[in-house]
Amino acid sequence: QGTILPAPNFNPIMDAQVLGGALQGISCEKDVLIEILTQRCNSQRLMIAEAYRDMYGRDLITDLKENLSHHFKEVMVGLMYPPASYDAHELWHALKGVDIEEKCLIDILASRSNMEIFQMKEAYVMQYNSDLQQDIDSETSGHFRDTLMNLAQGTRMEGYADPSTAAQDAMILWEACQQKTGEHKNMLQMILCNRSHQQLWMVFQEFQNISGQDIVDAINECYDGYFQELLVAIVLCIRDKPSYFAYRLYNAIHDFGFHNKTVIRILIARSEIDLMNIRQRYKERYGKSLFHDIKHFASGHYESALLAICTGDTEDY
Repeated sequence: QGTILPAPNFNPIMDAQVLGGALQGISCEKDVLIEILTQRCNSQRLMIAEAYRDMYGRDLITDLKENLSHHFKEVMVGLMYPPASYDAHELWHALKGVDIEEKCLIDILASRSNMEIFQMKEAYVMQYNSDLQQDIDSETSGHFRDTLMNLAQGTRMEGYADPSTAAQDAMILWEACQQKTGEHKNMLQMILCNRSHQQLWMVFQEFQNISGQDIVDAINECYDGYFQELLVAIVLCIRDKPSYFAYRLYNAIHDFGFHNKTVIRILIARSEIDLMNIRQRYKERYGKSLFHDIKHFASGHYESALLAICTGDTEDY
């Protein structure tokens, strides 16, 4: 359900040559970069980078960084990372930048599978010679930190569901929303971070039966700050990941006057997974297409690159 698919009749040597011409010329031909890099899947882009190195003895990412600037550069460079490396790159900058970007940590760690978390941690060590869990531990605090640490273990049960314990878990969650002690918060995050998706579906249903309230409303009422945002993100991702990302994109485009980093990160990270579904949810929920809203807020080659990744239906153009 991605928007970027493998290009047919793919020739990495020819693409590398065209990119070389576009980057080495007097003025960088940005349209050519967009045309190639947004129309090849990630594994094809990596083959192009290899062919580029063989041909010019230079690194394609380095050349993109040297020739481009601002948000357009972030998009083009971001496309060149393998998915796990891109997640690692985003997490590192979120943890080690001038200000910690909690929302980036939430988006990535609340939505990735065990396998994706395992690969991202390996990439993190390789790229930054640092341990992701140690960095989370030293850069964040409180129950927010504990929940991130739990998610970063990548130990969620898979495929297992036990109806007999669902009511029990729901009762623990309900008590955690009533009493809000440190111990209750720990139990709350342990259940949300470690139970399988199938199990949590049943738990959320049981929670509704016990409390007469939706779990998200209960969390919003009882907790605040980034701990609350993280818990809600976990619930929303378990229920419907494309809806969660549609909601995050809408907020990034409208609430902050266009939060570029968030828009770039989600479009790149989901481009080969579920960006088609995200687009669909966005339009259903907010009335305007994602394509329309990006067009309205971004401009120049940056806009063209985002729109090429997002693609659109005929009526969006």
